Amino acid sequence: LALKGSSYSGLLERHNIHTLNVEHIVESLQKEGIEVRVVRRREYDEEMVRWADAIVSAGGDGTMLLVASKVFDKRKPVLGVNTDPERSEGHLCLPVRYTRTFPEALRKLQRGEFSWQWRQRLRLHLEGTGINPMPVDLHEQQLSLEQHNQAHRISTEAQRSTESDAVTSPHLLPVRGLNEIFIGESLSSRGRYKAFKPHLTLSLHRASYYELSVDDGPWEKQKSSGLSICTGTGSKAWSYNINKLFEETVRDILMIGREQTGLDVPLNREFIEKVTKEYNKSLVFGPEESRLFFSIREPIVNRVFSSSRQRGFANKVCVRSRCWDACMVVDGGTSFEFNDGAIATISLNEEDQLRTILLRD
Repeated sequence: LALKGSSYSGLLERHNIHTLNVEHIVESLQKEGIEVRVVRRREYDEEMVRWADAIVSAGGDGTMLLVASKVFDKRKPVLGVNTDPERSEGHLCLPVRYTRTFPEALRKLQRGEFSWQWRQRLRLHLEGTGINPMPVDLHEQQLSLEQHNQAHRISTEAQRSTESDAVTSPHLLPVRGLNEIFIGESLSSRGRYKAFKPHLTLSLHRASYYELSVDDGPWEKQKSSGLSICTGTGSKAWSYNINKLFEETVRDILMIGREQTGLDVPLNREFIEKVTKEYNKSLVFGPEESRLFFSIREPIVNRVFSSSRQRGFANKVCVRSRCWDACMVVDGGTSFEFNDGAIATISLNEEDQLRTILLRD
């Protein structure tokens, strides 16, 4: 661990903090006469979800995403508690003050001092030739890139042993996206150069090639670093960081506008900060809003590949893969193979909403 720059004592300290906070949550629930089962990541499955009347996620946002991924009943509440508030942001969890005062949160629930927040989630339909609807669970398998691709190859061979390569009807995948779905090439092009060193492998970046249709509009050929599609919940996460502007960029644009128009555009720091803040704020929308937001990362634009809309709101996005070794990754935890001939339709459905809790101050 030391050679990797990690501290064993530091990791142990964070583990102990997490463990103490989990014990605090469990004891608080049991004192209220509530039956509790504590399950670890590998033990958490659909059967456990069916047993519970409500689910408490003890961890950070990543744990909350994992917990939500197996909840398909919109009536079942999910509550997130951040068990390491000093090291984890916990946007999807209760305010951090409730980590150590969880009984206070329970009292508010008992008194009805809360409201339901219905978070929209993304659903995926997959169709086309040679598709593989079998997922690889990245939470359960901490895979290297080569292992990740091997896992997909194994599941693909198993799938094709029972199905033909004929065009399939749309298949609803067994997962819902609370934050985002990312589509792109997973494996860079590789070559072996023995002249330098035996078995030396160098990786070169490969762009993702696909076609995109927004809200049943015309298909556009795209080449980019990938495609991100998010909900309102996910608009504060990766999507925000893909699209946000920095003050230096805004200043440069305003300077060019000033030179080109001759207008007296203010360039003071306060104005630039205000413009930057307002633009970045426009990228965020409510978790309950019935719309999604797509972002094409670093699009290549020329006479072959177009990009009439690099980002924007939509109700439905369809993607036709022209990739060699691509994946669709849902909330950073579940991966589906997505290669040439596969078509994915990403949309929203009221039945997929996740029931979460907002405590009143």
